[in-house]
Formats: sequence, structure tokens, C-alpha cells
Amino acid sequence: MSKKNQLLEKELPSETSENKEFIENKENLTTENTLQNSEGKNTTDEIIEENNQIEEIVENVENHENADNSDTNSSNEVSSDNSDTKFKKVKKPKKEKSEKVNKALSILKIALISIVTIILLAFVIFTIFNMFNSNIVSGIQIQGLDVSGMSKSDAKYQLDNYITEKLPEEIKVKHGDFEATISLSQIEANIDTKTASENAFKVGREGNPFQNDYQVLKTLFNNVNIPLTASVNTDQLTQNLQEISAQLPDGVVQSSYFQEDNNLIVTPGKAGFVIDTEATIEAIKNSISSFSCIDTPVELIVKEEEPEAIDIEKIHNEIYKEPVNAYYTTNPFTVYPSENGLDFKISVEEAKNLITSEVKEEYTIPLKTLYPSVTTSMIGTEAFPDQLSSFSTNYSTRDADRTTNLRLAANKVNGTVLMPGETFSYNKVVGRRTYAAGFKDAAVYENGQVVDGIGGGICQISSTIYNAAIYANLDIVTRSNHQFVPSYVTASRDATVVYGSIDFQFKNNRNYPIKIMCSVSGGVATVRIFGLKQDDDYDVEISSYVTGQTSTATYSEAYKILKKNGKVVSKVLLSKDTYKRH
Repeated sequence: MSKKNQLLEKELPSETSENKEFIENKENLTTENTLQNSEGKNTTDEIIEENNQIEEIVENVENHENADNSDTNSSNEVSSDNSDTKFKKVKKPKKEKSEKVNKALSILKIALISIVTIILLAFVIFTIFNMFNSNIVSGIQIQGLDVSGMSKSDAKYQLDNYITEKLPEEIKVKHGDFEATISLSQIEANIDTKTASENAFKVGREGNPFQNDYQVLKTLFNNVNIPLTASVNTDQLTQNLQEISAQLPDGVVQSSYFQEDNNLIVTPGKAGFVIDTEATIEAIKNSISSFSCIDTPVELIVKEEEPEAIDIEKIHNEIYKEPVNAYYTTNPFTVYPSENGLDFKISVEEAKNLITSEVKEEYTIPLKTLYPSVTTSMIGTEAFPDQLSSFSTNYSTRDADRTTNLRLAANKVNGTVLMPGETFSYNKVVGRRTYAAGFKDAAVYENGQVVDGIGGGICQISSTIYNAAIYANLDIVTRSNHQFVPSYVTASRDATVVYGSIDFQFKNNRNYPIKIMCSVSGGVATVRIFGLKQDDDYDVEISSYVTGQTSTATYSEAYKILKKNGKVVSKVLLSKDTYKRH
């Protein structure tokens, strides 16, 4: 039995005439409805109308029951007016209401279908657009540079120009108040713009269509910044940082040593800071890629470190040197000069005890020179087959002390060998002129006067060597004229020397060693220079003459003239000199 019939058949709370009439009407309607349905006489519209009427009756019954349940004690006092009110038929346009609802639902359904269709269509169009879009999507930046809508190649081009304009030639690094600079070109700093452009292009292209579309839409509202990466020549930058580390004002100081005369001075180290190279390199790379190095110095990352302990054995191995004998070969002609050796004057164990016995700011270890058995000057003239030049000056044999000085100076110079590029120093070779060295008092120029002085006369040997060096076409390094024109050479052909202040020097500018032979005998001082002739040698002439004279001074000039096959190739001024007159 249907719910409707069950409700109609429920016994009403009171047996009023209205209730009985209601029940009879209900049964009649039900019976008629059943008969009509069985006979098929009613149309569909009539059935719907009758059903609506039944629903109204059921609704009234339910309302009536609810009212009885809520007020049980006063059910017998319900007036006929109230009953009329509760069971009063309300005629509602059920058909029209149902049609409106159905129509509204249909419209809503159509709207929803349209919206979904539009969304799907927009999604498809948006997806296809993104799939065939060959440029970077909107909202993409590379280290602050907007590359939206650019192709990968255009983005890289713009980025390269952007970096060129932004980055400086040098970056600053600092530690406290200390600052230093590093050249970006020297460390081969480079920013990978190709990878950055490719990463920018990949945004919105690496997932499925839904993920890609979401990423593209997201970048429209929240820009994506692609970082750059920098690379450097790690070896070169490490070297730069090590050099800078050694300059830190509070840096670690390693033990060190140096030679002073015949002593080795060893200095202990001190604790301090050193640059953490690996960490600092990463900091520099990050500052370059982020462009922060443009305005802000890179902070050096340092760590504290103790100095290495003094290693005497290591120091000894570094300074120790065996002497080397000189020798030569003739095919081709080559001279291998001798070399002095060097060693501790005390044993290594004694040097260790010296260091560990007490704490000092510096330690002194005595040294000794180890001499070769064959020196370069001992090599015979056979190793120097060609005489390059010769020059002689005359002296008076009657002045014995002066002659002695000439011989001492000549003997010290005699046999001197100069390797290519080596410089001859007269004061260094002859040494200090002392009585202990055998020098005598003889005439010298002093304060515009001729007086006796120790080593008097040795300027004649330096002047003789000067002329021989010019004729050998060697480079004159330093030379000075006398106060007065000497008697053994003409004006501008002399070379005075004073130990400790005035020196005469020349350089072997040839490709082969030269040997200086010097002799004093029979009133003649002679200097000869030997070596190996070259194809580019010239014939050398010296032209010197007085250019003017006053009551107190003489003026002169000297020139070196080079000739090849008898023809003058060049004429070079050697000096312009001024002398006092006696």
C-alpha cells in the first residue's frame, strides 16, 4: 500500500462530521481514480490533476497530525473554525510550478554545459598555443633581465650585452679594512648565458599539458627569475688568492730566511689568518653571477692557521750547492763557467740545536763558500780563439809605487771571463784599495789638485779597459771622466774610478763569453779582449777631440764609428766631457 493511502486511512483524532466527510471523499476519489485508470477513460492531464489533489489532502492530513501531537491536552477543544482552517483546500498551480522548475533546470544544465565547453575549448586553444609557441613565456626574467616573448637566441644575445655592460673589469675583495682587486679577464670569468636562456625557455614545457598550462598562467602573476651561473679559471684564481693571502695585515707569517754576507738569517713564523681558497672561490663565483660584485666587495673567507715549524734540514737542502768546475767545448765553441758552492759552516745538528735552544726573533747560521777546482778564469785562451780588441797605454817605470798599483789592478782583472749578458764592474773586480792588499800611495786627483793617495794610478788600467771595450763594440754601462785630462789618454778617452762612489762598468752584449787579458810591463799597460767573432761584427773606430777651451776648462767629445766593408754604418756619441785646466 502506498504512503498516500496509508496516510488517508489513518484514524483521525476525533470523529467529527468534517473528518467523516473527509474520509468518504478520500475513498470516493480513490475508488474513482482506480476505476478510471482501469478503464482508461481519463486522460494524462486529468490523472496529473487528481494526483495533485490527493497530494494536497495528504499534506493537510500530515499538518493535522502534527498539530494533534503538539497539543494533545487541547485536542477536544479544537473549534470547527480551526478544523476548517487546517483542512481548507489550497489550490496551487502545481503544473505551472513544475514546468518552471524543469525549465530552470534545463537552462542551468545548458549553461553549465556551455561553460564547461567554453573552458575546455579555451584549454585546448591555450594548450595548442603553448605547444606551438617558439618563444619564452611571459613573466620570465634572467637575473633581473626580462626575457618574456624572446627566442632562446635573442635572450642569449640580450643577456650577453647586459652582462658586458654590467660587469666591471675588476672586482674588489676585502678582509676588514684590507682591500685588493682581481681582474675578471685574468681569472677567465665567464657566465653561462646559453644554459640560462635554455632554462628560461623550458618554463611551461617540461610537464603534461595541464602542468604546463598551470605553470604558464602562474608566471603571469608571479614572475620567475632564472639564476645565472659563473665559472672561473680555478688554478689562476687560487694563485691570485694565495698572493692576496700573503698580503693580509693579520695573515699568518711563515718562517723565512735570507743570506746576509756569510750568514744565514732565519726568522720564526707567527700565527694568523689565511684565505680559505675553496670557499672564497665559490663566494666570488656567486658574486659574479648575481652581479653583487658590481657595488659590493667580496668578503674574503679566512681561517686561522699556525705557521710551519722551522725545518733546518729543508733549509739546508735548499741553500746547499756543490761547486761547479768551468770547462769549454770547441765544436761548437762553448764555455761553461765555474760556479761557487755554499754550505753551513756548522753541522746540521748544531744548527738544529741553535734553533731549539731558545726562543728568539731571529737566528744566525754561519755559512761558507765552496770553491771549484777549475774556475772560469783558469780556462786557457784556446776556449777564446779570436782577439776582439786590444788597447795599450804608457806609464813611467820610474814611479815604483804607482807601477806597483798598476800591476796589482792588472793582475786582478787579468783572466776575467764575462758570460753573455754579464756586466763587468771594475771596483768589484779590483776590490777595496788598502795597504793590506798591497797598494801604495801615488799621485791622485783630489779636490782639483794632484795629491798622493792610496792606489794612485789604477785609473790608467780602467781607462785602458774602457778603450778596449769600445773597440770590441761592447755596451758601456757607466763611465766618468777625470777632473783633469790625464797624460796616458786624450780627452774623452779616460775612465776614472773611486771605490765606493765612482765605478766603471760595461756589459758583454755578445752571444759568446769574453775573456779579458791585462798586463803591465816595460812601461806599457795592455788590455786584450778575446772571444769568438760573429758574422755581424763591425770594424770600430773612436773619434775624440776638444770642442772648446777657456782659461779654466777644456771641452771635448768622443764618438764610436762602426764600419762594414770600409763603409761607415753608424756614428754614435760616447760622451761630452768637461775638464779643469792646470
